[in-house]
Amino acid sequence: MRGKFLTIEGTEGVGKSTNIAFINDFLRSRGIDLLVTREPGGTPLAEELREILLKKRDEAFDPTAELLVIFAARSQHLQNIILPALNRGCWVLSDRFTDATYAYQGYGRGLDIKHIELLENLVQHELRPDCTFLLDIDVALGMQRARARAELDRFETQELAFFEDVRKGYLARAHADPMRYTIVDAGQTLADVQQDLSMSLEKLLTD
Repeated sequence: MRGKFLTIEGTEGVGKSTNIAFINDFLRSRGIDLLVTREPGGTPLAEELREILLKKRDEAFDPTAELLVIFAARSQHLQNIILPALNRGCWVLSDRFTDATYAYQGYGRGLDIKHIELLENLVQHELRPDCTFLLDIDVALGMQRARARAELDRFETQELAFFEDVRKGYLARAHADPMRYTIVDAGQTLADVQQDLSMSLEKLLTD
């Protein structure tokens, strides 16, 4: 039986890393064979492409070039990590996936959504996540958390308005497909966030 494909999304400072660890422990404690991975990245080559994407540089990174590098990394990730795991019955939890591309490159950078759809179909064929957890937070609060956490990468140094557009993109996609998305208020206490995640995960296990 094919494994379930789960993704976790959100703008900066929503607490993805902490909650990925929580989901990992929750599912493993219930006997689920789980692979945790991330995008961009997940394979040695895809991780090299991630470094290219996140590095601050003097040369402007053309948005279309950025989009193509992201899907190049995704293709490597899918073929070498995600699909083999799913096909052997393992569940996969990815820190970001194509929803991030629609939100960041589509809504944030203003690229044509049809171009993203074209690349999505080319690289993924019919594969889509079975469930996506969207950790949602006020952008100003999220960026405050991100700045306190570590040095900011190339994406994290964008203007606040960019992240407002990204958040709008995420929420628009979530509201258009409520069966796949679970929106979690990441501005709550961590205990409340993880209570919401627990309820959704329990439902997922019984479906």
